[in-house]
Parts: sequence; C-alpha cells; structure tokens
Amino acid sequence: MRLVYGLGRSGLGVLRFLRKRGLPARFYDDRPREEEVREALALGFQPDWNLEEAYEEVVAAPGVPLDHPHLKGLAARGAKVLGEAELAYRLSPTPIVGITGTAGKTSTTLFTAHLLRAHGLRALEGGNVDPPLVSVVDEAEVAVAELSSFQLERVHAFRPRVAVLLNLGVDHLDRHGTVEAYHAAKLNLLKNLTPEDALVYNRLDPKVRRAAEASPARLYPFTPGSTPKETNLQAALEATRAYLDLLGRPLDPGAVAEALRTLPEAPHRFQAFARKGEVVFIDDSIATRTEAVRAALEAAPAPIAWILGGEDKGADLAPLLPLLGRVRVALALGRDGPRFARALEGRTEVVVIAEKDGRTAMRKAVEEALSRLEQGSVLLAPLAASFDQFRDYKDRAQAFREAVFALGGEPWTPSSS
Repeated sequence: MRLVYGLGRSGLGVLRFLRKRGLPARFYDDRPREEEVREALALGFQPDWNLEEAYEEVVAAPGVPLDHPHLKGLAARGAKVLGEAELAYRLSPTPIVGITGTAGKTSTTLFTAHLLRAHGLRALEGGNVDPPLVSVVDEAEVAVAELSSFQLERVHAFRPRVAVLLNLGVDHLDRHGTVEAYHAAKLNLLKNLTPEDALVYNRLDPKVRRAAEASPARLYPFTPGSTPKETNLQAALEATRAYLDLLGRPLDPGAVAEALRTLPEAPHRFQAFARKGEVVFIDDSIATRTEAVRAALEAAPAPIAWILGGEDKGADLAPLLPLLGRVRVALALGRDGPRFARALEGRTEVVVIAEKDGRTAMRKAVEEALSRLEQGSVLLAPLAASFDQFRDYKDRAQAFREAVFALGGEPWTPSSS
C-alpha cells in the first residue's frame, strides 16, 4: 500500500496518476484544506489521519522535509520515501528530460519543451513548473521536467534520458542545512545516468563541470550567454540537440528559427507590468536567491523602491550592499523582514512593514514606495520564500499586482511605450 503524504498541487496530481492506473493509496496532510480533502475523496481515496497502516511506499510532496518526524517514523517502519518524479519514472514509460540548477530551471524547461515541439515531438513540461510531472508524463511523447532540490532529494532509481545541469549556487540552506547537502540533492539528477543517456552542462561552472566529467553519460557542454535568457536558451538548444541525437535525428535550423520567434516567457521573472507616471512596477517574485536579486537590482531603473522579505532561506546580503546606491528605499515585510532591515540600515532608507496579513502588507509597501518616488521603479525581488504570508510566489506576485492597480498603476510593458 502507498501513502500520499501532502495534498496540494503535487499530492493531488499523484492521486489522479494512481487512480488512472487503478492503484490503491491512502492520503495524509499536516494541514488539510477542506477543498483538497474533498477532491481526494472524490477520486476514491481515503485518509489515514492517524498514520496507523504499514506502507511500502510514501510519496511525499516536495514541501515536506525528509527529516519530518512523520516521514522518519514511516521510514523506520519500512516505508520507502519517494517523490512524484520517482513515481512518474517508475510507472510511466515516457522518456524524461530532467532539468535542474540554482537558477534558470523554469525558463530552460519551457524553452526546451517549446523547441522539441517545434521539431514535431509531443513534448510537455511539468514538475516544479506547473503542472506536476505526473499530470503530463502519460500524455507526452517526451516529458520535460523542471526538478528542484526538494524533488531530487527523494529520487532513487530515477534516470532521465537527458539531464541538464545549469549551475550550482547557494539556495535553500534553511531546508538542506549546508551548501554541500543542497548540491548533493541537485546532483542526484546525474546519479543513475548511463552511457546511453545525455548530460547537458554548463562548462564554465567548475562544480558542474567536475560532476559532468565524472558521469558516464554523453556530454553536451554549453557556454553561458551574456544574459540569463541567453544562457537558458543555450542550455535548451543543447538539450534539444541531445534528445534528437538519441532519436537519430538532427537539429533542424529552420524549426529552431521559427521557435525562437515564439519563445514562451516564464511569469513573475523580472516582468515590467505597470507604470504610474514615470514610475515602473517590476514583478520579480521568483527572485529568492542573492544572484537573482542582484541581477534585478542592476537592471531595474533607479531610483528603486525595493520590496523584500518573507521566510529567509539563508540569503547572503553582502553581494547586494554595493548596489544600494541605486535604492531609494527598502521596504521589508514578512517574517524575516525586520532581520533584513537591520542588515540594510545605514546604507539606504529602510521601512519595516509590520502588517501580518500579506495583502495588507504588500499594499502598504506600494503606498510607501509611491510616496517617495516620482520616477524610477518599484521592484518586488523578495530574497525570501513566500509561505509566511502567501500560498506561493505566484500568490505573492498577484498581491503585488493587485496593490499596484488599486493604487493607480496602469497596465504597461516596455514594448507598449
């Protein structure tokens, strides 16, 4: 018997995947939402609220840490803890292109699936990017999976036909504890590769290069471009080339040229979406790492009203301090906003937004920003996770956009100027 631990996007996707196969399971959630429980019951599954049964497998949602007491207890009773990527690999014959890295996963995933479709393949993306991998793997000719460290720390036999390793930076220290443990989780993507598989890797990242050169897989190095988008596109092109090579097909320059004209854009990644007078509003809600926030602070029009804060994941503010000359005011909200504020005090004006409700806090932050700017930009680049005040980074972005439009911002993109 299987237990699906954690509902939400991933857990409900797993239950639908199992139901399609007629496989039994029970479910559990630490903080069950009524509508999610209702959906799980409608799919024909029953809960095990006391965790009394013995399970051979526990399919744990990515948000549940492996050292959670319940998971440790279930493992001690003989259960194997795995995630949706492992389940999809075991139960579906569809080949998988697996993509990970500290930065650029989502865009590279979207670009790769788009390029494969341009070559006539029924490629569908999923995993850490919507929808869950288990929701697309059966419908695809090839599944392109964005894989986070949370997902990769619970794989066992998982073996993508093409693995893509973009970079190894610093992230999620609140979850993994050390950089080494975080990198080890990422490198699980490579651990089962064979000479029949392909590995696309960043030739300029020393840690990535060392890991790649130790792999038995066929190697496809790429050179990063001058912008994140160019880098992610280079990786996607090599991933497409690698998969086509496995099929015995060449990369089609005409198909690539056509696909480049219609590249998808990942939402909430440095998107200028509104303006009020000479003030531009930029949504970079996904920017939770130091490298991403530094790029945003470098690119946003100055003076900047910088909205940051949430649940700190172990961010290093030191590389950002030289950029504070571009910042008119830092608006710190959420659980760890006050701690960020203390680190920035004396270098720029800092305002702590103390409201506990996320949407109230976001509106207050935008109000404070507009009271100080006549030109420049209001930048949401949080440097922290969203879960203290929002459902996820998309909900945080939506709250920002709602506040901007409520306070007089008008829809705008750079191309519409």
